[in-house]
Amino acid sequence: MFKNRYYAEAVLVVGALIMGGEKSAVQAQERDETVVRVAELVIDPAQLDAYKAAVKEEMQDAIDFEPGVLAIYSVAEKDKPNSLRFFEIYASEEGYRAHIASPHFKKYVATTQSMILSRKLIETVPVQLSAKPR
Repeated sequence: MFKNRYYAEAVLVVGALIMGGEKSAVQAQERDETVVRVAELVIDPAQLDAYKAAVKEEMQDAIDFEPGVLAIYSVAEKDKPNSLRFFEIYASEEGYRAHIASPHFKKYVATTQSMILSRKLIETVPVQLSAKPR
C-alpha cells in the first residue's frame, strides 16, 4: 500500500497524532527533533492563480513522496488573498533539509520566485502540537 517503509512510518506517526493515539502522540511530542517552520509570503496579485497551482502541486508532492514531511498547511488572509501563511511540520532537521533539496521543491522555487513580492521565514520551537481527526 505504501511506497516505502519510511513513508509508512511517517503516516503512522502523523496518524497517531491526528487520531489522538495518546502514547504515540506523547512520544512524538517528547522528541525534540520535530521542526516547525512558518512562512509569510506576499504574492503578485496578477500571478496569484499561477502561484496557487504551483504551490499546491509542490505541497502534494512533498506529502506524497517525502517521509520527513509530516504536514504542510497554507492559508490566505481573508481580506488580502495574496498574503499567504504556511505552517510546515517536519519529522527532523534532516527531513526539512531533504525537503528543500527535493526536485519538486527546486521546481517550485524556480517557477514561483518571480511571483513572490516578499517572504518572511520564521523559525519556531514547538510548544504543543495537537490535532483532531477530520
